[in-house]
Amino acid sequence: MRRKSFGVIAAAGLLAVASVAPVSAQGRTVEIPAGEPITIATYGVLSGADASLGQDWLDAVYLHVDDIGGTLLGHPIEIIAEDGQCLVEGGAQAAQKIASNPTVVGVIGSACSDETVGGVPTLTEAGLTAISPSATRPALTEPDRPAEYAGFLRTAHSDAIQGVVVADFIKNTLGLDTTATIHDGSAYAEALVAVFVDAYTELGGTVTKQEAVGKDQTDMNPVLTSIAADGPQAIYYPIFVASGGLITDQIGDVAGLEDVVRVGSDGLFTPDFATAAGPDVEGVYLSAPNFAAFEGDYAGFLERYEDFVGNAPPSAFHAHGYDAFGMLLAAISDVAVEGDDGSLSVDLQALRERIYATDGYAGITGTLSCTASGDCGPPVIAVYQLDAAVAGGDWPPTEIAFP
Repeated sequence: MRRKSFGVIAAAGLLAVASVAPVSAQGRTVEIPAGEPITIATYGVLSGADASLGQDWLDAVYLHVDDIGGTLLGHPIEIIAEDGQCLVEGGAQAAQKIASNPTVVGVIGSACSDETVGGVPTLTEAGLTAISPSATRPALTEPDRPAEYAGFLRTAHSDAIQGVVVADFIKNTLGLDTTATIHDGSAYAEALVAVFVDAYTELGGTVTKQEAVGKDQTDMNPVLTSIAADGPQAIYYPIFVASGGLITDQIGDVAGLEDVVRVGSDGLFTPDFATAAGPDVEGVYLSAPNFAAFEGDYAGFLERYEDFVGNAPPSAFHAHGYDAFGMLLAAISDVAVEGDDGSLSVDLQALRERIYATDGYAGITGTLSCTASGDCGPPVIAVYQLDAAVAGGDWPPTEIAFP
């Protein structure tokens, strides 16, 4: 790996920390002395089965720092990385650590919606603003969202769109009239299944059964047997790597499901899912960002990423991470007040307002403009089919089934 050192601090693990007293964004300013770094925090899953989801875009953040020479406004950039473990509790602890650091100017993250649910209220009350490359739960950016989500924006799509795309793909592209669903209790999966069910039913499809699995569950036979009793043509399971791999591996062993069409979403868009599922991953459909529709120089970005990191991106939101970081840097550059001695003063409320005012930012994924409730990125989604090459270890998939 050729990643350069420019002040990156990675958290070794989650530690018990004291609660942080809420601080209003109004009037809070971060003072950066001359020669001292601009500190930007990140948080997202970096360990366990789903680590690729966070590492994917975190490496893109490191790359962006390298691309600009490691400095902004004459100050070095320091990145702090906290592991939220894709859990509500993990996100809460990571956010507390970030909020307790008075040098942090802005935040990139989280990776998972559960981490955001757990962490963003603390960040919002501390005056910090977070831009997520990959937390896709619809409620996070709905116009009537709670005030405690005011410190959250994202460059990723909303699953209010992704769930509709998957419903349309199964019903109209594949022509399948009956589908069962499985979620894992996460904020991401529950919400995505709910959107899918509403959209699929409206299109005239029948949802035969809605099941759930535990994140630590290993025997999927009871759930799959229950689903098989109704004979669905497809199963939609927009969950994460460990459970998704087990379900994919075990579906074919259940009578009545030998030929069922298997569909997942971006939580499974990683070679780790192919490894977990084994040979049975061949033929699975996954919805994820449509890389072919990105308007920026995605090919050039990929070349730099692979040279810098040493491997292809391991998940779906690397370009979104690069763009989120670029948006934050642009906002900091606009609101930071430079002192005669080379110091910087960053008003966090002004920074938040400037991020929300993003309009026409030219990113890798496309042109980004933020809504009043925090959606910033172009929602371009495709459905990929995993083929024999993916089952054999090649990544990423190249077979696009939709659009």
